[in-house]
Amino acid sequence: MVTRSKGVGLWLALASAATFGSSGPFAKSLLVEGWSSGAIVLLRVTGASLVLAVPTVLALRGRWSLVREHLRTVLAYGAVAVAGCQVAYFYAVQRLDVGVALLLEYLGVVLVVLVVWVRTRRAPSALTGLGIVLALAGLVLVLDLGGAVRPDLVGVGWGLVAAAGLATFFVLAAEDSHLPPVALAGLGMGAGALVLAVLGLVGVLPMRFVATDVTLLGGRAPWWAAVGELALVAAAAAYLLGVTAARILGSTVASFVGLTEVLFAVLFAWLLLGELPGLVQLLGGVGIVAGVVAVRVGELRRERFDRATVAADEADFPLPSGVA
Repeated sequence: MVTRSKGVGLWLALASAATFGSSGPFAKSLLVEGWSSGAIVLLRVTGASLVLAVPTVLALRGRWSLVREHLRTVLAYGAVAVAGCQVAYFYAVQRLDVGVALLLEYLGVVLVVLVVWVRTRRAPSALTGLGIVLALAGLVLVLDLGGAVRPDLVGVGWGLVAAAGLATFFVLAAEDSHLPPVALAGLGMGAGALVLAVLGLVGVLPMRFVATDVTLLGGRAPWWAAVGELALVAAAAAYLLGVTAARILGSTVASFVGLTEVLFAVLFAWLLLGELPGLVQLLGGVGIVAGVVAVRVGELRRERFDRATVAADEADFPLPSGVA
């Protein structure tokens, strides 16, 4: 049953990565028409919070005390993992190539390993370390950073803030909590939308909306179609699947499977925009997959070792006869 559950978690994590990866072409269709990044993120997160509102209320019916118990987690998830991560990433993009900014954000995966290491005081296994090297090397190849210019230090700083936001997402989502995954995703989205709205009102985050048709699949489509995909698929479904997968797999494995978002982003760009990846990017994809597999195998070996250790301890110290 445990193995089956882990398998379901892996598929959910891949589905989350795919839905997250679908956002690129739709966001780009809005950006080229003059939308600001802040406006896109605000509508994306607000729409997702509205979609998840009813499931959240149903999941918490009779258990609203859970919200008070986990209020700090919800606020941190919304402010840091949702709003903060996306805002920091877009600020990084303003000063850096998109590929460099994305690579910096995904350094959050390494931060997850470090957080787990500090929390448990157990060093990552050799296979997990190998997975880190393979996955990050694959990312470099997929993003084709060979021709990038020397990055702006301020942009690098924003990219690292985005990495911290990404790490926060996986760590908080994986916490052993009685708060239902849909409630964490829904309430977190609501908190994130509120933070983004405040940032827009005070002028920190530019908000520019353009009510015009956008280009998708070689034709024209209404702007709300792109916003709808970003809210329903790339936010509501993506975050809900991600939280559920992290609860099953743990933050380390879930974060590494999340690296496949880059592969899905390349695939969607090819299908929707005709941007065919090159040989170097395909080799990078192999590296990412190999890294995810290495981490997954390493975690499975550690779980088996832990279970064997517990079983051995129980065998060495059996309960006295007659003790229940």
